Amino acid sequence: MSAGTTGAGGAASVALISADLAAAEVEVSPATIRKWVQLGHLIAAGRQGRRLLYRLEDVFAAERAVRRRS
Repeated sequence: MSAGTTGAGGAASVALISADLAAAEVEVSPATIRKWVQLGHLIAAGRQGRRLLYRLEDVFAAERAVRRRS
Protein backbone atom coordinates (compact mmCIF):
# COMPACT_ATOMS: atom_id res chain seq x y z
CA MET A 1 0.00 0.00 0.00
CA SER A 2 1.46 3.37 -0.94
CA ALA A 3 1.26 6.61 1.01
CA GLY A 4 -1.98 8.43 0.52
CA THR A 5 -4.13 5.38 -0.05
CA THR A 6 -6.66 3.67 2.12
CA GLY A 7 -7.14 0.02 2.95
CA ALA A 8 -9.38 -2.50 1.22
CA GLY A 9 -12.46 -0.42 2.12
CA GLY A 10 -11.38 1.94 -0.65
CA ALA A 11 -12.64 5.29 0.60
CA ALA A 12 -11.30 8.36 -1.17
CA SER A 13 -7.53 8.67 -1.05
CA VAL A 14 -6.04 11.29 1.28
CA ALA A 15 -2.79 13.02 0.38
CA LEU A 16 -0.11 12.78 3.02
CA ILE A 17 2.71 15.29 3.35
CA SER A 18 6.17 15.29 4.91
CA ALA A 19 7.10 17.24 8.04
CA ASP A 20 9.04 19.71 5.88
CA LEU A 21 6.03 20.48 3.70
CA ALA A 22 3.72 20.57 6.74
CA ALA A 23 6.04 23.09 8.38
CA ALA A 24 6.07 25.27 5.26
CA GLU A 25 2.26 25.21 5.08
CA VAL A 26 1.83 26.62 8.61
CA GLU A 27 5.01 28.74 8.54
CA VAL A 28 6.88 26.98 11.35
CA SER A 29 10.14 25.01 11.39
CA PRO A 30 10.24 21.23 10.88
CA ALA A 31 11.46 21.04 14.50
CA THR A 32 8.16 22.60 15.59
CA ILE A 33 6.24 19.88 13.73
CA ARG A 34 8.32 17.24 15.54
CA LYS A 35 7.62 18.98 18.86
CA TRP A 36 3.87 18.97 18.18
CA VAL A 37 4.13 15.22 17.61
CA GLN A 38 6.04 14.76 20.89
CA LEU A 39 3.43 16.79 22.77
CA GLY A 40 0.55 14.86 21.20
CA HIS A 41 -0.88 17.77 19.20
CA LEU A 42 -0.20 15.98 15.90
CA ILE A 43 -0.23 12.30 14.98
CA ALA A 44 1.42 10.85 11.90
CA ALA A 45 -1.03 9.32 9.43
CA GLY A 46 1.53 7.23 7.55
CA ARG A 47 5.16 6.54 6.73
CA GLN A 48 7.42 6.61 3.73
CA GLY A 49 10.47 4.65 4.78
CA ARG A 50 11.55 6.31 8.02
CA ARG A 51 9.79 9.61 7.28
CA LEU A 52 6.53 10.31 9.04
CA LEU A 53 3.70 11.68 6.91
CA TYR A 54 0.81 13.86 8.00
CA ARG A 55 -2.65 14.84 6.77
CA LEU A 56 -2.73 18.56 6.03
CA GLU A 57 -6.01 19.01 7.91
CA ASP A 58 -4.37 17.46 11.01
CA VAL A 59 -1.47 19.92 10.72
CA PHE A 60 -3.89 22.86 10.59
CA ALA A 61 -5.81 21.48 13.59
CA ALA A 62 -2.57 21.13 15.57
CA GLU A 63 -1.62 24.70 14.70
CA ARG A 64 -5.00 25.99 15.90
CA ALA A 65 -4.73 24.00 19.15
CA VAL A 66 -1.25 25.33 19.89
CA ARG A 67 -2.12 28.93 19.02
CA ARG A 68 -5.21 28.81 21.28
CA ARG A 69 -3.01 27.82 24.23
CA SER A 70 -0.59 30.74 23.82
